Parts: sequence; structure tokens; C-alpha cells
Amino acid sequence: MPPAMTDLVDIWGAHSPLDGQAPVHVTMDFLLPTGIYIQMEVPREATIQHIKLLLWKQAKSYPLSSFLGEMESHMFECVNQAAVHEELEDETRRLCDVRPFLPVFRLVTRNCGRAERLLDSKIGVIIGKGLHELDGINDQEVKDFRSKMQRLSEERMQRVQMMSFSEWLQACFSPQLEPAAGTAITDGANDWPADLKVIIHFDQSQDSTSLKVLSSCSPFVLIEIALRKWQTTHAPEEETKKDQYILRVSQCLEFLYGDHPLIQYKYIRSCLQTKESPHLTLVHINTVKAMFDKESSAIGAVVSRKSSNPPLPLPPKKRAPTQVQTCVWDVSSPFKVVLVKGSTVNADENAKVQVRAGLFHGTELLCKPAVKKKSYKNPHINKYQTIRKAGKVHYPIAWVNTMVFDYKGQLKTGDMILHCWSSFPDELEEMLNPIGTVRTNPYPENATALHIHFPEYSSHPIIFPPFDKILEKAAEIAGSSDSTPIGRGGKKFHIELKEIMERDPLSQLCENEKDLIWTLRYDCRENFPQSLPKLLLSVKWSKHEDMAQLQALLQIWPKLSPRDALELLDFNYPDQYVREYAVSCLRDMSDEELLQYLLQLVQVLRYEPYYDCALTHFLLERAQRNRKIGHFLFWHLRSEIHMPAVSIQFALILEAYCRGSIPHIEVLKKQVEALSKLKSVNELIKLGTIKNTRSKTKEAMLTKEAMITCLKQSGYSEALSDLHSPLNPNVLLSDINVEKCRYMDSKMKPLWIVYNNKLMSSDTLGIIFKNGDDLRQDMLTLQILRLMDLLWKEANLDLRVVPYGCLATGDRAGLIEVVSSADTIANIQLTSSNVAAAAAFNKDALLNWLKERNSGDALDRAIEEFTLSCAGYCVATYVLGIGDRHSDNIMVRSTGQLFHIDFGHILGNFKSKFGIKRERVPFILTHDFIHVIQQGKTGYTEKFGSFRQYCEEAYLVLRKNGNLFITLFALMLTAGLPELTSVKDIQYLKDSLALGKSDEEALKQFRQKFDEALRESWTTKVNWMAHNVAKDNRS
Repeated sequence: MPPAMTDLVDIWGAHSPLDGQAPVHVTMDFLLPTGIYIQMEVPREATIQHIKLLLWKQAKSYPLSSFLGEMESHMFECVNQAAVHEELEDETRRLCDVRPFLPVFRLVTRNCGRAERLLDSKIGVIIGKGLHELDGINDQEVKDFRSKMQRLSEERMQRVQMMSFSEWLQACFSPQLEPAAGTAITDGANDWPADLKVIIHFDQSQDSTSLKVLSSCSPFVLIEIALRKWQTTHAPEEETKKDQYILRVSQCLEFLYGDHPLIQYKYIRSCLQTKESPHLTLVHINTVKAMFDKESSAIGAVVSRKSSNPPLPLPPKKRAPTQVQTCVWDVSSPFKVVLVKGSTVNADENAKVQVRAGLFHGTELLCKPAVKKKSYKNPHINKYQTIRKAGKVHYPIAWVNTMVFDYKGQLKTGDMILHCWSSFPDELEEMLNPIGTVRTNPYPENATALHIHFPEYSSHPIIFPPFDKILEKAAEIAGSSDSTPIGRGGKKFHIELKEIMERDPLSQLCENEKDLIWTLRYDCRENFPQSLPKLLLSVKWSKHEDMAQLQALLQIWPKLSPRDALELLDFNYPDQYVREYAVSCLRDMSDEELLQYLLQLVQVLRYEPYYDCALTHFLLERAQRNRKIGHFLFWHLRSEIHMPAVSIQFALILEAYCRGSIPHIEVLKKQVEALSKLKSVNELIKLGTIKNTRSKTKEAMLTKEAMITCLKQSGYSEALSDLHSPLNPNVLLSDINVEKCRYMDSKMKPLWIVYNNKLMSSDTLGIIFKNGDDLRQDMLTLQILRLMDLLWKEANLDLRVVPYGCLATGDRAGLIEVVSSADTIANIQLTSSNVAAAAAFNKDALLNWLKERNSGDALDRAIEEFTLSCAGYCVATYVLGIGDRHSDNIMVRSTGQLFHIDFGHILGNFKSKFGIKRERVPFILTHDFIHVIQQGKTGYTEKFGSFRQYCEEAYLVLRKNGNLFITLFALMLTAGLPELTSVKDIQYLKDSLALGKSDEEALKQFRQKFDEALRESWTTKVNWMAHNVAKDNRS
């Protein structure tokens, strides 16, 4: 690690105006290959290319300059902020973005293959880990995986070069479609009209026109009508061909093409739901083809096309003699691991240290754990590192896992040093952590190390049984007379089996139930195919006869739906062939469905024991086929690259993605640079607020001024302009509307950034940048809300949910979408009252706010929107146990939609003070909400009855999908989220959805909670009053 910087803001950061003007020049030291040392001042915001030009001119006045040769044959090297050596191959970067640890550059001779080196440099910058770090890893598995991925990526890029324009358009901008054109979603208000009013804009022109067309017509017909209208007013003599144009959503890079009816496009459907006219832009096809040509040339600069006349193949090599291998089933010796010694053991002097070892298949213990006890004298005690558990005789020091077979399927032999992890889950009684990573700690300096030895059992390599041998074993068992497949059990057993199979994934199976499932496995296949996870948990994996029969059965098992197959990627199912089967089921996912579950699919990569696995290949394949999937796969991986347990694995996948998506690299590089700049601005503001704590008003003025000054600097304005939004890659951000930017008055000083839309200049977009808060829990909650919205719509219930964008982009950093035309309940209440304490009890404030913004039919629609969305969020917040619900994290749009923000407390982890829970209601349903739902009338029970009906219907829909919610949360268990660390946390979902009860019993429970929320709503108002008063005092 680098030594600590003494100054809070280094010379590369933006300096606050409070400290004086930021230095324009920086004094740099340059070491030349001739041995000459030159010191000179260079512009802080100059590109590396410009600095090299300045140095070259300066070097001519120094001795030995003639030995330098050509300028282009040299490049700079430096030590970066992570104290890692970095080659500056990409010379378009600015000095202030490179941020060397010390202002020292060394000039070195550039080796051949510059295009490849430049590509490596760019990949290293955007993934956050230099590729030379991966080069330096002495692990054959890493080397083999990288070599294979490089070959596959190059082959893919050669195929992309051969793509037609239409194939490229489908990969980068596949049309966003609803499942079926005629699906009617009923929320009491939506009946899709036969006619559509569409506003057509013409690219490269300020003109627009309004057209009335059939909602069943295709984009091609709409283009024809629009061109006819254009020709009548602008160019009647010019003949314009309709196939030369394409329709684009005016606000973003989303295209409408194909033979689908307009009503099937998601954008059109969303406009109809909000009673707005769709805005579409007619774009000449050559504009889009220019993008295609640019990407093709980017690939061509790195990857050469294969010749149409490939060279003749070389004569076949003489085969080396096949190595003799022994199957592990043929070894009769018991498996042993020899503990040689432990080092850097973090324990008190005279402590008795135990080493416990277990052999696991997933979480199933295959034999009794072995325990080795030893008294240990520790000459170097560090009491601050010792982990104690009060009242416990034993307490954990460290843990580590390793696979018994290596990535080639060979049993490990020889000596090995395992560097352990010191953090430890609380609930493991055996002090073993089988769900933890199988990677050893990459930071060995202070880690406890176990020196172990795997004995050799044979003179030949011992291998895991090949698949054909497993199936041969199964056939042999099936052919024996005393092992006839048992199935079709009696009616009593069938009823018992059905009851077991209908249980949720958290339910534990007893040994008798496991035996019954295994005995009736063919009945399971025929009648309960979705019960495969329970069958897998019933297999005795220590018996290779059972394992072989299971693998044979898996070959004829019906394909599961992708939603059911997700559970098989959990840590309970480590078998390679089971996971391959699960991935084969996922291949039926649409791109939209894959995006819905991508967060979990990235997390379960942690459970993959080897880098080269079916899931990794599947994700890379789909990401490289669809740019939007690739975008979010990149950021989900990139945001966790700092985590030691997955750092190498995720870096390898990111490298593979980038090599197979070369045109995407520049887009991602621009986003990474912009986020780095926003982080610098945020740190500037934090520093400014620390220095000006005496006067809050003065602090706010000076720091806001510093922020605006910083954003206007060319180095910042250029880096923050012309990029695809990380929240939505189809949105193009042009430049920052600096005067509208601000920072928010919470602890981490989030930035409120307002962008102009590049494709529609009148449109602005708000983004909140957070640095210091972990957004992954918010991201998970919003993903689940998005899924709930989807499930409700599938059940013909649209509850107008607003799952706004949220994306973690790094270590405790990320972006949140600002929902337009919305305000918090607190602000709405405070605006209507002069006294903060009384504001929370003003039941008319919310309805009056909506009336000010809507009238006539629009007001009726706004109240309906409020009713539907309020029902959706009441049910969602109850089921997910979302806490800390005060009036500043519930918002309302001017169109009436209510929505919740800030999900720092979930799964029933409610805030408490002095041991008393602040929230005493199952969900928020106050009388001012009911006042709006009843349109301001008292005793108007019809509307309230509809609202209650919406809530009950929504709850029953979620119950039907309870297993899916449990699975999705279970797949996130090792993500390190603060309120999702064990299966006990997920138990909250099981209770709130009343799984295991009948619908009638569950509905009775929900109605009781509904009545309780209504009855105790006064406690919410008291909490809100206290919050409003505290907020008023702060301001």
C-alpha cells in the first residue's frame, strides 16, 4: 500500500477557491532512457501527448538527445495512486486524470504491437485493475482462462466485423417490446385506444408535426405517413424513400423498427399510461450507419479480419502418449489433508488454538469435522486484532476454503499455503464457513496462513470421474435386478410428496422426507419437475451410486422455467453438471428478463469454484450480443472490483467482456472518467464544509461557489460532457447545466447534477452522485420493486410503481436517478403551514398540492394514480419490511404517483431509539393519504373500498411468487449487504407473505395488518411531526 497522503487534497485534485486559485502548472521530474534527468513545469490539465511534445522540445537542449530516436517510439511510465506501476499507453488522457502518486514520469522505449498495448492500457483503466497485475499472477488457471477468453474474444470481434447493419442494430438497439400487442392491462383506467396522436420531429431540423395514426400500424407505415406530410410542406419535388429513414424515441437512443404494431413498443405504451403524446424523431439511416462504421473501424484498428484465403493447415503433430489417469472412484485409501503448520496466527499468548477441517458438498457435510488442538505461544501479540465472542469458550480467528479437485478435474497433491480470511459469520456453530469463497486471501502480509499437504495416493493423476463414466455407472445400477427404478408410490405417499414439494425454499427437509423424495424421484420428474432443488438436497452426494443415478436422471429431466432454474445457482447446489443444467434453462430468458435478474446472476459467480464455467460463458455471450446487458454487467462487476474475494475473478470477466466488445470500451472509459471527476468534486465539498463549520450559511455559499467554479473548469466540463448515462445507456448526456447543480445537506454531501439531453435540448435530466454510501441495498430493493411491478402487470394489475434508476459504480459510490416533477411529503406539508409541528397534521395539504397542478379530468386521473401507487407501495413496503419511513423519503409526482425512496433499512430492520422501535405500523397509510384517495370527501367509501381491493389483489399476486422472492434474496447472501447476512434475515419474507398458509389465512393476516396500519397511523403523524421540527431546526 502507498504511504498516506498528508494533505487532504492532492496536487491533482480540484482546489477550493478558499485555498487560492488552483495551480495551472505542476513541476514534473522526467527520467529519460539516456540517463538524463529533466525538471520542467507542465500544464496540470494537459494531455500526455502534449506533455511528451513539450519534453521532446526541451530534451533537444540536453546532451545525448540524438540517441532518443523518434518521439512516437517512446511512452511514459509512472507509479499511480494505488502504488502500482502503470504504462501510459493511452496518450489522450489528461495529467490530472492520470494522477501519478508523485510528479515523476519515466520515458521508456515502446515495444512493438502498439495497438494491442493501447487496448490493454484502456482496459486496465476502465476495469480499475491494470492488466500487468493479472499478468503477474502466478496461477495456471488464471493464465489458461485469459488465453482462452482472448482467443474467443478475437473470434467474436472478427464475426462482428462481418455483421450486417441490421444485425448490428439488433445487437446494440434491440426494440423494447411488451410481451404481446393485444395484452390489456386493467387498472380501472387503461383501455388502449385505436388511434394514436404522435409528435414527429425531423432530425437536423427544428420542425415537428402532429400525426394521428392507428395504434396497430407499424413503424414503417408511420414513417411513410410522416414523409408524405414532410414532402407536402417542404420538398414536394424531392422523392424521399421511406426505407432511408428510421424512427427514434426523441429523448434517447431507442429505435422503433420491425413489423410490430406501435402499441407493442414499451415507449408508446408508457406514453399512453401517462396520457402523453409520444415524441418520435425521423432519423436518416445514414446517421445510424455512421455509428456502425465508426464501431467497425474501432474493431479493425485492433483485430485484423481473417483472410478470405486462409493458409494451408500445418501437418498434424505426432500425438504424445496419453497420460495414464486414475478415477477417484477406484481409490480405496481414505482422503487425508496433513496440517503442516500455521503462521501469523492472531491469538493471545498461551491461547489454545484449534484447527477444524470439514469436507463439504455445498453446505452438506460429507464426514465428521476433524479437529486438531495445539497450545500456541504468540511472541507478537496484537490485542486489537484478536476476535473474541463474549461468553463463548471458542471464538473464530480465521477461515479459508479450497477445492479438493483443481480446475482440470485432478485431485490436488503436494504442499499448499492457504492465506485465511479474518471476517467471520456469526451463526456458524461448527466455525466452518462452506459458503465462503474458495479463493485464498490475496493480501497475505497480515493474514493467518495454513501450510497444508495433500498426499499422493497413486503414481498417476487422480481425476474426478468423467461424465461418460458417471452415466455408465448409472446404467450399470439400472441394469441390476435389485435396483429397479422406484416410482408411482401409493396415494398416501403421493399426497405427502405433494405437500413437501409445495413448501418454500427455506423449509428444511428431515431425513425421512429426503428418503421419500429420493425413492419417488421418478414421480417427482413426472409430476413435480419444478421440485428439482428439493430432490438435489435429498441426494447422498457421498455415495457415488446415488450421484450417478441423479446425473442420469438429470439428462431426461424436463427443462425448468428460467425463474425456477435460478435457485439451482445457489450455494446449496455446487455440482458442475447441475449448474450447467441451470444455465441451459436460463438460455430461454429474453434480454429483458435477463436484465431483471442480472444483479443476482453476477452475485452467484462467487459460488463458482473455477473461473471457466458455464455461467461466466453465458453472461459474456449475452452481454456481447446485447449492448444494454453488457453495460449493466460491466457496472455490476466493476462496482465490486475492490472486494478482495472477487477482485481477480471479476477482473478476468471484465477483461474478457472488453476484449469481446471493443467498440464499447470508449463509451465506458468516458463514464469512468466522469465518475472520477464527480468524486473529486464531492471530496472538495466535504473538505470545504469541514473548514467552514463556524457559519452554516457562509459554508453553503462558499462551497456552492467552489463547486460551480470546479464544474466550469475545462478539465471537468470536458470529462463530464458527451457521455452515455450510466443509469440508462440509451440516454445521451450533452453538458452540465452548472447553475442548477448543487450539493445536498446530508452527511456525505451527495451531488445533485443537472444534465442537458443531447438528443432533445429542451429536456434536462437530474442525477444524484453519492460517495460514501453503499447503494447496493437500494439497488436490490428497487430491482425487487421492478419485479413486483412486472408480476402485477402480468396479473393485469398496473399499480403505477416508480422504480427509479439506481446504480452502484464503485466502493461506496454510485448514481441515483432524479424523478422529475416530484416533491417529498415533508416539503409539501411544510409549504402549506407556517409551523413545522402543525404541518404533519394538515390533511388537506397533499390534496391541495395535487389540485394546484391538475384540474378537471387531469385531477381525477392524478387521484387514481395516487390510489394505485399508494396501494402498490403499501403492499411492497410491508412485504419487504422497509423501515425508516419518514415524510422525507416518501414522494409524490405532480401526476399523482406516490413512491418511496432511500431503502437503508429492509427485512424488518426498523430503526429504534432507547430500545423503542420508532415505527409501530406495518406500512404507511395516513389519513391524509386516505383524504386524497376519497377525493377529499368524508364517508366516501366506494373509492376506499377499491383501494383496499387493489392492496389485497397485489398481496395475493406476490404470495403466488413467494418462492421467487426468497430465491432472489438468498442469491444475494454473500454480497455483504448490511441487512442481508443470513437465512434468518430472509425469514422475514416468509412471514410477511404468510408462506405455508392458505390464501384465506394469509388474506386474513394481511387484513389485520391493514387495519392496524390505519388504526395506528397517528403514531406515524407524531414521528413525521418530530422529523419536520428537526428538519426545520437544521435549516
